[in-house]
Amino acid sequence: MTTEVEQVDGRRHQPNPLGTSVYLLVSFITGAVAFWASVALFAAGVGTAVVWVGFPLMMVAVGVWRGWARFERRLVSATLGFYVATPYRIRQKGLVRWFRGLMTDPATWRDLLYLALMFPLGLASVVVFTVFWSVGGYLGTVAIWYRFVGDTFVLVGGPRGPAYVIDSWDDTLIPTIAGFMVLCLAWVASKWFGRVRGRLAVALLGPSKAMILAAEAAHLQASRARGVDAAEAERRRIERDLHDGAQQRLVAVAMSLGRAKTRMDNDPEAAKALIDEAHADAKQAVAELRDLARGIYPAVLGDRGLDAALSSLAAKAPVPVDVTVEPSLSTDQRPPAAVESTAYFTVAEALTNIAKYANATRASVDVRRVKDHVVVEITDDGHGGATTRQGGGLAGLADRAATIDGVLTVVSPPGGPTVIKADLPCAW
Repeated sequence: MTTEVEQVDGRRHQPNPLGTSVYLLVSFITGAVAFWASVALFAAGVGTAVVWVGFPLMMVAVGVWRGWARFERRLVSATLGFYVATPYRIRQKGLVRWFRGLMTDPATWRDLLYLALMFPLGLASVVVFTVFWSVGGYLGTVAIWYRFVGDTFVLVGGPRGPAYVIDSWDDTLIPTIAGFMVLCLAWVASKWFGRVRGRLAVALLGPSKAMILAAEAAHLQASRARGVDAAEAERRRIERDLHDGAQQRLVAVAMSLGRAKTRMDNDPEAAKALIDEAHADAKQAVAELRDLARGIYPAVLGDRGLDAALSSLAAKAPVPVDVTVEPSLSTDQRPPAAVESTAYFTVAEALTNIAKYANATRASVDVRRVKDHVVVEITDDGHGGATTRQGGGLAGLADRAATIDGVLTVVSPPGGPTVIKADLPCAW
């Protein structure tokens, strides 16, 4: 069976105490309901499996804990900031094959293990955090309580009598300090516990290491294949441009010079005209070779970096283009040449498509560094509808980006705007 693993975006956020508290409460309530429902349904299904009634009950039980696991992934992402990819195998056609695949999928039982762990762990966590925040809040607001009570009251008491009595403002100082210390401890513990719970969810509810490695291997294999196809298409383009352009010019130069050589003695004027014609063809051939070289790697890009190269492209575009390039990408921390050229040609092809098809009045180019990636974003206000169809220009850009393990995404709803974004991995 093949495996459907979503791409992990790699982001990790620091959980905040509010998000952790919301997560603990919601996860505990939903987890308790899902746990006992799953146990009851699955136990009933196993007990009645001999009369075939149990199989639908087991399917419902598996559906309950799988549904809770899907909800838990979204809850972890929304409250703790940890993205958890879906690790399930692709659903098989046919009821029997689907049920067999469901029961033999390791992710199904990892979901159950996570659910079984979360029930006692969630109960203990809710109790502990409720005590921490309640005690901290109570002690931290003792001065307010004393202000409203306005008389002696017992802060802490026991079976042998009052342990701490407040009858003046001075007596509120120690409890208030202690309360703020408990609140600070609860704050730090919330962030730490949220991080632990998020990592636990990624470990059990996300794809296993074997699945991630298999998905990465498949992605790399596809990227390499697309890179080879893109390189082959580029080679054919260069060969075609040379054959149809500069090569024909050079052949014409040779023929003109040969004819001039035979007429030099008998008809000097005609020979001179042929030499002038050969000279013009030679200059045209040089210009075509220069344009071809620019198509392989523009000189301005190598000399002055992305900012100057993209500004040059924008100046030639038929629509106004706003170019923003992070200064470090063109100065002291320039990315490798492969990343620069991919970014350049992505913008070039996008601006060409905008001029031909988008019917736009304005466009913008934004190139920035995000951690170890160069992000190129091209936006236009055209009518939208752009797609990465096979053999099209955008598909070619996606293939070019794939050669360096980059990803090209196109968002172009009907009516616009169109946003083309390339995430190009890069190591500084």
